[in-house]
Amino acid sequence: MTTGTMKRLMTGTFGVSLASLMLAASASTAAAQKPADKAVTFSKDVAPILQKSCVACHRPGEMAPMSLMTFEDARPWARAIKTRVASREMPPWHLDRSIGIQKFKDNPSLSDAEIATVVAWVDGGAAKGNPADMPPLRKFTDADEWQIGKPDLVVRYPAYKILAAGPDKFGSLYTDMNLKQDRYIKAVQTRAVGEPSRKVVHHALTFSVPGDTTETQSNGDDSVSDGGGQFLVEYASGKNAEIYPEEAGLLLQAGSKLKLDYHFHSTGEDVDATVEVGFVFYPEGQIPKHIRWSKQLGQHVTDLDIPGGTIVRSDGYTLFQKAATLTAFQPHMHIRGKYQCLELIYPTSGTPMKTEVVNCANFNYNWHLVYNYTDDAAPIVPAGTILHVISWHDNTPSNKFNPDPKNWVGDGGRTIDEMGFSWIGWYDMTDEEYKAVAAERKARAQKATRSTGQPQQQ
Repeated sequence: MTTGTMKRLMTGTFGVSLASLMLAASASTAAAQKPADKAVTFSKDVAPILQKSCVACHRPGEMAPMSLMTFEDARPWARAIKTRVASREMPPWHLDRSIGIQKFKDNPSLSDAEIATVVAWVDGGAAKGNPADMPPLRKFTDADEWQIGKPDLVVRYPAYKILAAGPDKFGSLYTDMNLKQDRYIKAVQTRAVGEPSRKVVHHALTFSVPGDTTETQSNGDDSVSDGGGQFLVEYASGKNAEIYPEEAGLLLQAGSKLKLDYHFHSTGEDVDATVEVGFVFYPEGQIPKHIRWSKQLGQHVTDLDIPGGTIVRSDGYTLFQKAATLTAFQPHMHIRGKYQCLELIYPTSGTPMKTEVVNCANFNYNWHLVYNYTDDAAPIVPAGTILHVISWHDNTPSNKFNPDPKNWVGDGGRTIDEMGFSWIGWYDMTDEEYKAVAAERKARAQKATRSTGQPQQQ
């Protein structure tokens, strides 16, 4: 299925099925599984791929369940590595590669050639090869623990005891930052500290609040919009860092403290849940041109009604009152979440409507990935654009994460409930700024087309 066909399906009658949406991704995976012609060894061919893209997590003491640093580490997992790599489950990057924008700041995914190399290695017997071909093992510093590099500030919240069994926990934790002067955020990352904490943290929302704020146990689901402080960043299972575009940032005021609105859930063992946030700042005194916002957009407009054994679609809409640059797209659903698309409906005076499917992504509850657009590819929208979020919820036995495919599911904040929206990062522009950026991109695309003879994405 071509991108053009997908686009017409998505922006016409909206009658496309989830199975149809997955065809292109399946074809891409099949192509990636075509084995290479040459003999492939771990030392010469596979180890460089793992060192580049895998061992940041797959090493002792990190979040992955096994190390892949050496041949002896990786060989027992060869077939599992092939399966996960060929299906593009690993490294985690669930964006549909056949639809929309494909330029992102932090894409860890493997190329088709790299996937073919790993597959050929396993199919050929997973040989070690000549130890002399083995690349030096990557060395990691404290900064490598963070996807944003070494933070300028790390703030850890007080640990919270989660019992082995019990209801979901919602509330707020507070901590001082000891920030002596105002600084603008350039990148931010939330981490659940240690594997037990990663298992119990459903989500964690960080706000800055005045230093004299009375500490209360607010409901974490409502605080994004209830005046609970300046929202900074959201975290959910497996989420990566948020990297702001150039000349865009968010003010963190001196003397304020941080508030964490949490949602924890029990996993069968007592856990001291611990969460920390790392910040990279612009240089002292530098004020970026734009304020970068992040909010839940495209909330489903009707209550979710997902009978057992069914796949149900939900739709949500948000109107952009101002021109804007979208900087990040992060699907958000729960256990039954399967696939989500981000569409833009542009303001037009006639018919047909001008629409664009910007991105679609498979969804895995264990990996709430944020896709940070490169600055030159970030979608720009004129004032009056409608952001349309389309989500599919799979309540069938084919969903391997589904705890009970016979049970009805509705919307709600608990882990066993469902929801459907996107976390969107953006900054506002004036109409004049929008026109200037649109003209610059059009000129750049025309120049590239003349150079290559192929139409270029604007």
